[in-house]
Amino acid sequence: MNANKPNKDEMIGFHKGAVSTLAKERIELIKLVQVTEQIMQAHIKALKELGIDLEKEAKDAIEKMKKEKKTKLDERIG
Repeated sequence: MNANKPNKDEMIGFHKGAVSTLAKERIELIKLVQVTEQIMQAHIKALKELGIDLEKEAKDAIEKMKKEKKTKLDERIG
């Protein structure tokens, strides 16, 4: 056998370890996204309580982008 080439058991162990590590990383990523979402929801709630309509602002931003898209680049730059 070639001394440099890993045997089948080593390859299996390597790939199982990689999958295990990546699964744990995925769980941590999901936790991070959940915490981020909770914080965002808290800020959105606070803004609503302060009278800010985020849906209206989003619609206004989309309309503004549509209008800007119709103008030439030179006109947008100034």
